Amino acid sequence: MARTAWPGRPLRLGGWSSGWRPPGRWRRWGGTVVVASANRDGNAVPRTSLTAAQVLRKAADRSRSDSSGLPIPRNDQYFYTRTYSTRTPLKGGRAKTWTDESWLSVDGSRPSRRQEHGKIHHDPPLGKHEVAWPPTSYAKLETMPTDPDRLLRELSLGGAGTPDGDRNAFFEICMLMRGPRVMPPGLQAAAFEALAKIRGVELDHDQVDAIGRHGIGVSYPKSTFTFVFDSETYDFLGLRFKGRGLKRVNGKWQTAGWYFEMTSMEKLAVVDRIGQRPQG
Repeated sequence: MARTAWPGRPLRLGGWSSGWRPPGRWRRWGGTVVVASANRDGNAVPRTSLTAAQVLRKAADRSRSDSSGLPIPRNDQYFYTRTYSTRTPLKGGRAKTWTDESWLSVDGSRPSRRQEHGKIHHDPPLGKHEVAWPPTSYAKLETMPTDPDRLLRELSLGGAGTPDGDRNAFFEICMLMRGPRVMPPGLQAAAFEALAKIRGVELDHDQVDAIGRHGIGVSYPKSTFTFVFDSETYDFLGLRFKGRGLKRVNGKWQTAGWYFEMTSMEKLAVVDRIGQRPQG
């Protein structure tokens, strides 16, 4: 049975980072970040010192206290999304930005209309032997463990505590958080707490998401994905992705330069049909 992140869509995560720095001073030592702000005299005043695991646990606590307010979606409905994406070349150059709208079948059983980097794609329903993974239907998400230890064992594909198992679990949680999904109570918190248990998770450099919110990044060695959390509230802001472009030369595809891309979810809603937008 084939697994797909979305019908017609490859497994890709977006992320972005730039050389821009938020106000104040940011320093990184191993797995700890020290965030300092400037007082009226311009002197740095230390605010907090956190490890990657502590950031993730705070994000878990935040997710428990902040309900999405979305209804439980039916399988015959659609996720409406409006996203902002920014792609910045690693070696400098002009950043590209996109605002995309999509209508994605909740369980993949219906055709979807997906916009990515300004281009519209009409995705067919999942095939007879295809499943969306991680699941997007609420009923299937409810079967996933909300105990972080059990969730970590399940997503490590039998290798919990090993480098390969930890790498698998980090990637699977990236896929789970990629969205769009309406998470059952406790699942998102369990995902962040499971990440906190992975040996080697580390704080990345300070981040700014695609709509300008300041964040702290949490990554895993040699992974191209970084979780970005609000530096004050610890809300989950999105995923940063390090990728490499493709260009066509003399009729053949060739790899181009590396880039960072960050995609932020500006709006998520549950609607009944393609083309319907939420009110407000």
